[in-house]
Amino acid sequence: MHADRLIRMANQIATYFSSYPHDEAVAGITDHLKQFWEPRMLVTIKQHVADGGTGLHGLVPEAVRRLS
Repeated sequence: MHADRLIRMANQIATYFSSYPHDEAVAGITDHLKQFWEPRMLVTIKQHVADGGTGLHGLVPEAVRRLS
C-alpha cells in the first residue's frame, strides 16, 4: 500500500480525535490503528514515521510509536 494513501487515512483519524485531550487522542488513534489496520498498513506507516513522518498530523507519529 502506498504511504500517501495511509498518510491521508491516518490524518483523517487524527482530525477526528484532535478535539480530545492530548493523551486520549493519541490513545484513540493508536487503538484505531490496532483494531482496523492490517499488518502491511502498519508496517508502512511505521516505516514512514521512522523516515521522518512527512505530511502526518502531529498526533500520528506519537500514536504510531505506541504500536507494539
